[in-house]
Amino acid sequence: MNILAMDTSNQLLGVAIVKDGVTLGEHVMHGHRDHSVRLLPAIEQLMKETKMEPADLDRIVVGQGPGSYTGVRISMATAKTMAWALDIDVIGVSSLESLAHQGELFTGYVCPFFDARRGQVYTSLYTSEKGSFEQVEEATNPLFSDWLEQLKTKDEKILFLSPDIEMHRSLITDILGDQAVIPHGAAHYARPSVLAQIGAGRDADDVHQIVPDYIRMTEAESNWLKQQESGK
Repeated sequence: MNILAMDTSNQLLGVAIVKDGVTLGEHVMHGHRDHSVRLLPAIEQLMKETKMEPADLDRIVVGQGPGSYTGVRISMATAKTMAWALDIDVIGVSSLESLAHQGELFTGYVCPFFDARRGQVYTSLYTSEKGSFEQVEEATNPLFSDWLEQLKTKDEKILFLSPDIEMHRSLITDILGDQAVIPHGAAHYARPSVLAQIGAGRDADDVHQIVPDYIRMTEAESNWLKQQESGK
């Protein structure tokens, strides 16, 4: 099975091609402001480097969010358009889940998160032990301080993974102390090849029905609801 995976939901732009479980190529670039102009050239270049033609692809796996509203839309629109044009499967995978798998060799709780501004985060919680990796808390958008107080009651080691880790490191350690495990470097960035591996075992989504998972309403949706309420 030939899989093209892509994710522009957060700081990194990631593209990978995986054939029967083997990563043929992977491009990862930083700088979410350029995702809209860099994604298609990155896909084209990777296809050339792996000697893969669009007709060779069997499915496309895309980071479904949460994250940057614009970033999520860029890769989602690209994935849906390509899947429809090529008549192949498209599979959406939570960007939090993809990041969490960076900690699948850790024994204990794994907490991926993305900064959502105003003290909030997008986050969820997984357990990793002896080859078993499971989600134990659904994706949510809490005040990070409240979420950390909730995690403190677990009374076990918790691995934190986030491209925004330095923004929140002090808050994490202030509340959780030695209970928090914070790795260095590349562990905080989701790999598109991992995204492809997750999507390889999933059922296909309806190309016309799959949508970004923002977790919370966009500002435009929130403003529209406020206008409706004020007009009553």
